[in-house]
Amino acid sequence: MASKTLAVLEPEAGLEAALAGRDLCSISDLTPQEVSAILDLAHDVKAHPSSYRHALDAKQMVMFFEKSSLRTRLTFETAINTTGGNAIFVDQTQSPLGERESLADMSRNLERWVSVIVLRTYAHETITEMAQYASVPVINALSDLEHPCQALADFMTLQERFGNLKGLKFTYVGDGNNVCHSLLLTAAQLGAHCTIGTPKNYAPKADIVAQARAIANVTGSDITIINDPIAAVSGADAVYTDVCTSMGFEHEATKRAPIFKPYQVNETLMSHAASHAIFMHCLPAHRNAEVTDAVLDGPQSVVFDQAENRMHAQKALLLLLLGAGKKAVKK
Repeated sequence: MASKTLAVLEPEAGLEAALAGRDLCSISDLTPQEVSAILDLAHDVKAHPSSYRHALDAKQMVMFFEKSSLRTRLTFETAINTTGGNAIFVDQTQSPLGERESLADMSRNLERWVSVIVLRTYAHETITEMAQYASVPVINALSDLEHPCQALADFMTLQERFGNLKGLKFTYVGDGNNVCHSLLLTAAQLGAHCTIGTPKNYAPKADIVAQARAIANVTGSDITIINDPIAAVSGADAVYTDVCTSMGFEHEATKRAPIFKPYQVNETLMSHAASHAIFMHCLPAHRNAEVTDAVLDGPQSVVFDQAENRMHAQKALLLLLLGAGKKAVKK
């Protein structure tokens, strides 16, 4: 198996070389400089798509999805198709990965046929085990622990609105779930001040918070975990929420509904944020549950910008992991 260890190299070409061949299982796999490099390239591919039209010619991407998807599947497919490569989709919603054949055996087959493996799974360990055995890059397209590709697109969207994110007041309210984990880590990587407002017993995992605080000590970010939704949102530049019941926890929906009601992002809660604040959601949204129609469809909402930027951020990620970054294709 080829090595996928992190290389220590110099800026910009060095960062691109360091990312080539790597996996993205977690945002914490990346350095702050590497997160910035991915986002810088994402902005460039969005502005100059024709410059990358053949960057991934003949590259094959396979996607194994245990969970249903709209944005993740279509943005990954579009990302590689518009850079010259090809996407192969395998529906695993009825057959969890590793059930029919071991992940190690799958990996050793796949690495001989494809250039990159994209996984959308329940268990995060499915992704890390595949990455352990496959010599080609493995990308986490959502697991029970993280959703790193979503976070990259979200912070790309924040950069479009605010520019430099150092000191930005970013607030997430709701369930401390996989999306929350990746947002927390990405905010820390980029030096944004991140406040997470959740009900008691629904906070993000302690080890993720510890990772984020360790990163924040280097980047100058502040990480705050509280239970008061109004205090969490007060003065925020961006307010983000997600569904209160993630995939795999549907059996808890009735129990969770009253617990999360005070965390609904409505016009009253948004009024406590900064006057210029934007509203964010990874979608799909349960309308008038975690967010009201007035906010989701209102002038502060950037949810469809986020959805569009999934494609650009993932295109940049594929380019870098497959060794075809900006310097390789720009003339």
